[in-house]
Amino acid sequence: RLEDYDDLMPIWTRQSEVLKETYGEYFLADLLECQDEENQAVVCEDGDTAVGLMSLSSQVNISLLQECFHLQPFHGLCKAHPDDILRMPEKPSWRGGEDKTNQRSQETESLSPQNFEHTHGEGAAVQKDGAVATSHTALRIDDVRVVKASATPLLETEEEGAFHPVYRGASNAFRVCLLCIDEKYETRSLDFLPYVFQLFPDKDFCVILVQHHVPEFHLIRSFVRVVPFSTSKLGRELYVFHRAGLLTSFNVRKATTADLHGVRMLIKTLRLSGIILNDLQTFTLARRDPDGTPVQAFVAEVLDQIVGISVIRDEMDVEYIQSHYNIEDFIHFNHHQQDEHGLLHHFVLNPIFHHYSKHFLKEILRLAHKSSLYYPIYPQGIAVSHFQNPCTHSLTSALHYMVPVRPRRQIVYPLEELGMNAPSEQVSEDQLRYSLSHINRKLVLESKVSVNTRIVVVGASDVGISFLETLVFCPHLKFNNLTLISIHGLPGRDLSASRHGRFLINSHCFNDEDYAQMSLCSWVNVVVGKMTGINRTAKYVVVSKQKEVPYDYLVLCMGQKYQVLSPTGADISKLPSNREVGSKWPQRYTGKVPSNHFTLNDVQDCLKATHWLQKNLVSAEGNVIVYGNTIDTYTTIETLLSLGINGSCIHLVQPPLGLNPPCLNNEEIQRAVGEVLAGAGVSVYSDSLLAQWSKDSDRITRAAFTTATNPFQLQCSAFFTFAHRTVDYETFKAINDACLVFDSKLVIDTKFRTNDASIMAAGPLTKYSRRYYADEWSHSNVNSREVGSELAVSMLQLFDPTLQPIPAPAEGTDGLIPMYKECKVKGGVLPGGYHYLHISKPQPPLCLDLESALCDHGMEMITGEARRGNYFRMHINKYSTVDSITCFSKEPFPISNYVCLYGQHERLLNDLRYRWNEGQITDLYSYFRGPWSMAIYHDRFIDLKKELRQTPVSERVRK
Repeated sequence: RLEDYDDLMPIWTRQSEVLKETYGEYFLADLLECQDEENQAVVCEDGDTAVGLMSLSSQVNISLLQECFHLQPFHGLCKAHPDDILRMPEKPSWRGGEDKTNQRSQETESLSPQNFEHTHGEGAAVQKDGAVATSHTALRIDDVRVVKASATPLLETEEEGAFHPVYRGASNAFRVCLLCIDEKYETRSLDFLPYVFQLFPDKDFCVILVQHHVPEFHLIRSFVRVVPFSTSKLGRELYVFHRAGLLTSFNVRKATTADLHGVRMLIKTLRLSGIILNDLQTFTLARRDPDGTPVQAFVAEVLDQIVGISVIRDEMDVEYIQSHYNIEDFIHFNHHQQDEHGLLHHFVLNPIFHHYSKHFLKEILRLAHKSSLYYPIYPQGIAVSHFQNPCTHSLTSALHYMVPVRPRRQIVYPLEELGMNAPSEQVSEDQLRYSLSHINRKLVLESKVSVNTRIVVVGASDVGISFLETLVFCPHLKFNNLTLISIHGLPGRDLSASRHGRFLINSHCFNDEDYAQMSLCSWVNVVVGKMTGINRTAKYVVVSKQKEVPYDYLVLCMGQKYQVLSPTGADISKLPSNREVGSKWPQRYTGKVPSNHFTLNDVQDCLKATHWLQKNLVSAEGNVIVYGNTIDTYTTIETLLSLGINGSCIHLVQPPLGLNPPCLNNEEIQRAVGEVLAGAGVSVYSDSLLAQWSKDSDRITRAAFTTATNPFQLQCSAFFTFAHRTVDYETFKAINDACLVFDSKLVIDTKFRTNDASIMAAGPLTKYSRRYYADEWSHSNVNSREVGSELAVSMLQLFDPTLQPIPAPAEGTDGLIPMYKECKVKGGVLPGGYHYLHISKPQPPLCLDLESALCDHGMEMITGEARRGNYFRMHINKYSTVDSITCFSKEPFPISNYVCLYGQHERLLNDLRYRWNEGQITDLYSYFRGPWSMAIYHDRFIDLKKELRQTPVSERVRK
């Protein structure tokens, strides 16, 4: 009504200056005048005063929404039609075989489109055919594969490029164009919905489109967020509410035998429906599993129709969870009985009632007399007979309301030496690692802050994974639009490839167990492809020169890679030296890479090289040239020898070092490795530059090198390059074409920002701006996991309302680069089967001889000999703390334990300096296996030190 205009204008002015500026002062009056069958305006009143306005329209671009969002659970927002194509058409029988185009993996659940039927007299619609469970979504578009994963309410596994349902029916939705309500009445905004559904009696869905940066307001918290495609460029979030969601007769009770038919109808379209029915029957028949574990089942019903099913079991491994996960961040175990812990096996709820999920969980806890529920997510593609089958846990739409629990770092126990002091088998037993999510009575009453901002991470490096890990494990935040662009997708998913990663040195930032316990695939969308362009104006990333992935914030973490180097082209017949051709090295090779030329940068490259060698070289004679002077050359040679290649066929060609220190940086270890190479028959050539290679078809058959004196040439069957590591050319071109400042590396400031405020970067790809006068310092010299975590903390300042603003830097310190504290680790297996580990402080590389010559170097403790395979070197700096550790051993050793020694004061290490000076320590390996050292390796030892340090301070304050 026009007379409501005067009441609404103060609300409009106070609450939304942006909308006022956008639409003009008289927009409200025009809106109230322009009403017809397709456009409506509804006013909410308190007495005679208008306190809210909602503008509605039945004109919805359904086809556009179907292109941008997963709408299968809502029948495409269309009415049912006889000509709807809802399933993949079957192939003609004459072609033979099964249609595998739309197959799902065993860990996922399929969903056919649902039909809805009206319940006359109630003004509602109840789902007729199915429910939906959540996990990741896999989409293949041409040669760019998109894997969709999130903890959002509705997720469906499908092949986007393979099949899309076709809906012929009329539109079944209307949209909210505008909502304006007084802040005091915001919690009553849901009161609009009963009336607006009466205005559109032929529509079952109400949809809202909001921009990504808009926080979730009270009304859409009762809506269901629809998962967008990663390549959607609509720039909006879609929320859906079904007419049946107005029903309040949502009842939760224990399941009975009579519910089997209703549950069967509810879950018949799910992949794991058979397992859910079997568990339900187990409950109705025996109330416990064959092993005696109690089982409980609950159903949710609306108007006597079952719309949800959940099956839980008693959690019997509470001690294992307590010791392997930081569950005590959320509960105090002393306040919970053993039988109050439950394991959530199945949770399926009709999507139109998803806003009742938290109520469903709360009722499950109440009726089951549980205080905590746990939900494990096992790694995909793993089937181990003596472990519990991961498929017994169906996917859950309740993941949105649960919190992921961080794993705890585990001690590597010397069980034989500890004897009766060893931990219990429940703690130390080998179990399949899994990611753990948790909900309890307290958390079910708390709400998360949803962040819809599109954050795109390019590169699955240690920095990128650490960044995503930090965001995912924020318990009070839920990032709905995290996307990772990577050539090979998420690491750790291909365990067969991980076993072949011995070609390269290991940073020990993450391993397969860490990836399994993070389960990033449950929270992060993954686009498999390579970044080939950045459009800063339109804010999207071009992937594989085909698809465009939009972003609000772009994070570049690609790192550096070994490059294919071009030969210098020197004519060895003229006997040139390195001095004459050194200006032409290194240069990028721009031609077609020969098939027997390998640059190894990740485990997939290693797997490919292993298969090629086993097929072409292991059973035949031929030279393998390993070209480079990094430590990866030694680990590669050890892997070649372990594959059965004769050492006399391996040639290590090392280019000049220049100003860089040796890769091993330890003369004793270098001599021991040299003796092993000589004993195995491996030829070593120093200070050599690649001059030419001869090719037969697409293979290198001969390679020529120049030296400081006379050149030489070698026959070649396989060529491995580790000579030069830099930014990939296509990455450089994408960055350069986007006009980001590039000075041999991508230039950033101390807050990880590039010259574009919406683009951040970290890792070896980057360098600090020259205004900091710190060219020798870069992220290459520090712990990548710490860098990724700091990058995430910097970005959380934009989204986390609980964080205090970062205080302004002190005067004169704004030009200082940040300091990192964590140690840098590298380890691997060197020739001869020697296990190598080097732990050092974050600093630019420095030759060990020069470092030892410093007057304030501190002291070194060395036991054993490198050639005997029992070498252990520890450096104690001038502050009496452990500064570096080097291990070189024939026997494996607990790397994670030794990393805990870094930065510890020698007095904490059982008075190390005194015992060393008294000659009581003859073997540092056995010394650090002592029972006393287990406390140092405990993941909460740092907390203990802080507590002990604060105790004297608090006592002085009281005095």
